[in-house]
Amino acid sequence: MAITLTENAARHVANFIAKRGKGVGLRIGVRTSGCSGMAYKLEFADEVAGDDVRFASHGVTVLVDPKSLPYIDGMELDYTREGLNEGFKFSNPNVKNQCGCGESFGV
Repeated sequence: MAITLTENAARHVANFIAKRGKGVGLRIGVRTSGCSGMAYKLEFADEVAGDDVRFASHGVTVLVDPKSLPYIDGMELDYTREGLNEGFKFSNPNVKNQCGCGESFGV
């Protein structure tokens, strides 16, 4: 089981945590949402919850709650800039379908 960040994503997260002046890493999870059933949720974590599963990727700690892990196990998170757009891109091997807008997915 593993959740990984690309070097670009890790650099972006580390820079953001440094600018915030606090934080232990990036929390990744899923929630019920959208037309395909699930959506990703990302937040900067200031503490580790007792049941969090921890991963380290390029020097950044990634935290995942145990309920979300089966849906995102094996996922790689990238951070890209394309023209004026920038943001995280999810490469999740568990996704079976996505909605047209790209906001939600199904497994």
